[in-house]
Amino acid sequence: MSVALTLRGDSLSRVHTRPGRRGRGGTVAAVSDVSLSLEPGQRMAIVGRSGSGKSTLLRMLLALDLPDSGGVSYGGRKVEPGSLRSLRWYRRSVQYIPQDPALSLSPRMSVGALVSDPLRRLGIEGDHRGMTRRALAQVDLGPRFESRRRNELSGGQAQRVAIARALAIGAGTLLADEPVSGLDLPLRDETLELLHRLSVEGGMSILMVTHDLEAAARLCTDAMVMSAGEVVERAPISQLLSSPAHPETRLLLRSVPRLPTPLSP
Repeated sequence: MSVALTLRGDSLSRVHTRPGRRGRGGTVAAVSDVSLSLEPGQRMAIVGRSGSGKSTLLRMLLALDLPDSGGVSYGGRKVEPGSLRSLRWYRRSVQYIPQDPALSLSPRMSVGALVSDPLRRLGIEGDHRGMTRRALAQVDLGPRFESRRRNELSGGQAQRVAIARALAIGAGTLLADEPVSGLDLPLRDETLELLHRLSVEGGMSILMVTHDLEAAARLCTDAMVMSAGEVVERAPISQLLSSPAHPETRLLLRSVPRLPTPLSP
């Protein structure tokens, strides 16, 4: 695994054009002057309701969207959208875990091929078969899974395959988009425990985007709450649970059926 470096977003802003009838559309500030710093080994959540701007922020951090102002850096090196070749260094270190991995996994490829494919695309040298098997073992999927296809996997297994793809290339930072929202409660807890273990044992940094404050509190130590494109509160997550300062945080907290028990630091 590569050594995790600091991922920074500095004063990021992004405006979206809103379509309208007869040319009466306008613009909406999807993200307004947002800054964050994800330190090596840190587990941070970006929490907010639909439309809060968290997905737009994530796309800028992934170098999929160019901010209208501000910038992204990793280890002090500027990051912005470009070709696979120009971003190869970044993709080797920072990987994306999608909300619904089944949609991003080709049904024509075996699990072994899915996990090894990024190694080829990113030009990583070495024993790809061995790297693939080690990554699958890290997510508790044995050799028998190598020949399986997407339609033979449960939702939890598909998510583990997505995580294994990041582990195989040695990424030190994971950006996870609602990684447990589509899973039932037992699989949800298993996935959060897996991500926690990878962070604690391997020093991996995790940035989780979610609307679910309970899931965020289970995995992460710190959080920032977004509303209407702005950060309205940021604090250790234990503080957000015990004494939320902003009405938006209190609203999110009301949707939590019970105070979660965080995984060990």
